[in-house]
Amino acid sequence: MKSGKLTLAASNWTQAEMQASALYGALTAPCDTPIVFAQIGQSLDGRVATETGDAQDVSGPDGLAHLHRLRAIADTVVIGVKTALHDDPRLTVRLADGESPARVVIDPDGRLPNDAKLLQDASVRRIIIQAVDKERPEGVEVITLDRADWICPKSILAALTERGFKRILIEGGGITIAQFLEADLLDRLHISVAPLLIGSGPQSLTTSPVGTLAAARRPKMQAYNLGSDIVFDCELKPQAQVHARGHLAAIGA
Repeated sequence: MKSGKLTLAASNWTQAEMQASALYGALTAPCDTPIVFAQIGQSLDGRVATETGDAQDVSGPDGLAHLHRLRAIADTVVIGVKTALHDDPRLTVRLADGESPARVVIDPDGRLPNDAKLLQDASVRRIIIQAVDKERPEGVEVITLDRADWICPKSILAALTERGFKRILIEGGGITIAQFLEADLLDRLHISVAPLLIGSGPQSLTTSPVGTLAAARRPKMQAYNLGSDIVFDCELKPQAQVHARGHLAAIGA
């Protein structure tokens, strides 16, 4: 799919291929402007971790595979410094076929240590967006932007677009995703729900309050049963319909 190459007619698709085309097709279609999409995994009661910060098993195995497919589709994956500090992720593609994307950390105050795991692999581009003057390891790209309470999402997107990125995955955490959602920069939002009740702990997404339900966002939505998780694919901006199947194997679907 990511390659944009055509393959068999729709009449030859299996049910799994049809579902994969519907779920991932809009993200892999040829695009003249960047596609910005986000993914967040949560419990049935809208939590992303326990009160102690344990988020290891919020998503089931199929939800994790879905996240890795999104990474394989993206040419860059963006996280906030809080997620980077707490999880120390590598942001690689391990549960799907495909190449690992470039890694971007939004780190306004320069809190990310230079020995973070995601900075060690020189086989992909590593980018830190910060508002302070902090030296980074050789090979790590630094984008310095002004900040108020947070670095402006539009400025972040403009900087990434200038560097050639076309498919941008905002992976987390919830605060970072909410910032891009509030700025009306997300084309699609995937909410992966696992069948567990945590009871307390950090909420999934928190945005500015609305006074009435009529003012709430009501995106066009499709739900997909992946097995261990249900994915809600929310279309926040209209995308061209995808009529041709791409290389599903490219994302391990």
